[in-house]
Amino acid sequence: MAALWIHAIEQGLAHGIAALGVFLTYRILDFPDLTVDGSFVTGAAIASVLLVHAGFDPFSVLLLAFLAGAIAGTLTGLLNTQLGITNLLAGVLMMIMLYSINLRIMGRPNLSMLRVETATRVVHTLWSPLGAFAVLAFIGLLTFAIKFLLDGFLRTELGFALRATGDSESMITAQGVSTKRMKILGLALSNGLVALSGALVAQYSGFADVGMGIGTIVTGLAAVIIGGALIRSQRVGWMTLSVLLGSLIYRIAVILALRYGYVVGFEASDLKMITSLLVILALVVPYVRERRRKKVSAC
Repeated sequence: MAALWIHAIEQGLAHGIAALGVFLTYRILDFPDLTVDGSFVTGAAIASVLLVHAGFDPFSVLLLAFLAGAIAGTLTGLLNTQLGITNLLAGVLMMIMLYSINLRIMGRPNLSMLRVETATRVVHTLWSPLGAFAVLAFIGLLTFAIKFLLDGFLRTELGFALRATGDSESMITAQGVSTKRMKILGLALSNGLVALSGALVAQYSGFADVGMGIGTIVTGLAAVIIGGALIRSQRVGWMTLSVLLGSLIYRIAVILALRYGYVVGFEASDLKMITSLLVILALVVPYVRERRRKKVSAC
């Protein structure tokens, strides 16, 4: 049972990096970006190919995956800001293009990394005194390092401009800031984080698959919404912490549903349905709570 909880926390933290990327576009930029379903796989594809066929260092491929995802996000931003394609359609188009690009990168629908040294295997060997907690410690340190770096960036002048772009484009434009550049920057950072998460998850799982990114936007939104319902704060540090907390809760709920869902008739093939139900629940609870609050105040 302890191994199940450790696995759930590891998964929650690894996917939490992608949730931070979704947080950037959904909460900061107010940009519904579906590119993430493709860029998550791009990170996994880059990592698997470089490890299997080129013998790269398993930690350096995380940075290269981030750069690949940032390029994908930049292209989405250019489609929207330079070609006038709506934000939703720009993300959909890039997601579709990335499906073919990811197949090109891997050369096949899936690629195994069971015979190469992945970051998690290296950490498990080097940090062997920690035993079963070695990989958890590594993923936790990496995730929170990224969280604090993101917090620091969002508190800079450039970060404030990025946040203001999502809050009020007209106001920040009046201050002489290019909202187009801010959107491209935000999308690049977002998809870079998502791709890094994809590379980490692929190394953790031992394989990369062209379909592993399906639902990334949904799981990311679930983490943002669940965390936001539990920690209501406009302070950057608390907001990013709420995203990671939401990712942990979501991943634990999914794993428990898959493990014990047979009691109510769930099967492993029902994962996507379970995911959607959790997101619906996360959306409905705050809505119901707000309606009750308004009724009480009206009385």
